[in-house]
Amino acid sequence: MTLFSKTINRMQRNKEKGFTLIELMIVVAILGILAAIAIPNFMRFQAKSRQAEAKTNLGAIGTTAESFRAEFDTYIVAAIGDIGWAPQGTARYSYWYDVAGTDTTFNSIAAVVGLCDRSTAPGTSAVTATAAAFSVAAKGEIDTDATCDEWDYSQGRVLLNDVNDVSG
Repeated sequence: MTLFSKTINRMQRNKEKGFTLIELMIVVAILGILAAIAIPNFMRFQAKSRQAEAKTNLGAIGTTAESFRAEFDTYIVAAIGDIGWAPQGTARYSYWYDVAGTDTTFNSIAAVVGLCDRSTAPGTSAVTATAAAFSVAAKGEIDTDATCDEWDYSQGRVLLNDVNDVSG
């Protein structure tokens, strides 16, 4: 019987072992530091991935403009639909092309997102279309600040990020 009670006492002593409050606080502090580093990086990478929409769509507009020029020997169009491109799905950007000297958007999307007004053409790049050259632009809001992300693309396959909305 004594052996049995000694075994029970030993088991109870072993059961009382655990973490102290200070050890738990150190773990929580380490997790907080890791989160403070990881979350802003994650948000920046997420915003950069959203920029892929503008890059892809501007390249597609450039390809269709080249096709239009191959057929009609000019980049000048009478209507935006003449280019033969339209955005698919829900666009984060508005896309602009010169139609008869007027900056015209391909898509009608919500005008103001956050503090970015996508209903106006990007102010940093000229949207042009002549017989020998063209320049298209994209403008969108990809994060929560007041800056619009602006891109332009030209017939020389030059893609420029005129205003970068990704901070950092």
